Amino acid sequence: MQHGPAVRRRKLGAELRALRARAGLTSGEAARLVGWHQSKVSRIETGSSGAKPSDVRLLLDAYGVDDDELRDLLLVLAGSQIGGREHWWHAYRGVLPPTYRDFISLESQASAMRTLETSVVPGLLQTPAYARAVTRAAVGAVDEERLDALVEVRLARQGVLHAQPPLRLSAVLDEAVLRREVGGPEVMAQQLRRLLQAAQLPQVRLQVLPFSAGAHVGITGPFVIFSFPSTSDLDVVVLDNMTSSLYLERKEDLGAYAEAFNSLRIHALSPEDSLDFIASLGDGA
Repeated sequence: MQHGPAVRRRKLGAELRALRARAGLTSGEAARLVGWHQSKVSRIETGSSGAKPSDVRLLLDAYGVDDDELRDLLLVLAGSQIGGREHWWHAYRGVLPPTYRDFISLESQASAMRTLETSVVPGLLQTPAYARAVTRAAVGAVDEERLDALVEVRLARQGVLHAQPPLRLSAVLDEAVLRREVGGPEVMAQQLRRLLQAAQLPQVRLQVLPFSAGAHVGITGPFVIFSFPSTSDLDVVVLDNMTSSLYLERKEDLGAYAEAFNSLRIHALSPEDSLDFIASLGDGA
């Protein structure tokens, strides 16, 4: 279990090590090809040392990796600005903790996201008013300028649902998420309508886990599973708590959470019945 930046270094290093092996090179041979000491290659591969995007490009060239999608993904893990554009969240460095920046970076490059939410609507589906109410409650006393910036970040993240290709989002929402009156009746009514609209997108799948389902495997708390193009070795589970985020990378953890999510989907209402359920709550709001 590692904090965000560490897990990214480890995942980048593991993938580079696999690519080197696939190229039939020892770490010493790889080092000689790029003009480094062998210890630098080893530190990068074990995740004990970070790798600059320029370092990763050198190694990928040396290993003959020409898969553009895989190259881009690994370069982003190294902090690259794909396409020469600065990632939009860099403008908010002063207000975002490192673990949140890392979460956004992973989210921006993931191909799919599976999430269980037990308390609030997923950030990618929040309305501006709902996002403001949630953010104010989460951060406590904060000046309006910082609050505005945090809400802007939450809304800007939603662009991944409309990117090319878009992030595929599968969300299971505990019934409590829909019944908790965040921001008041009108804000909540708008949020329910937003969920119904979002569910019409082909890349979004919403399911409601009703109270009648009783105790379930996700009762201990929400989680997110990110999946990435080209390789499942970069998949990661994210657990949030009040002060930080934890990132799980072991295959056993990934398997356990994937199995848990599948179980939740089975016990939840179907997507069609879930929309009817949300609509019924909206009618009564």
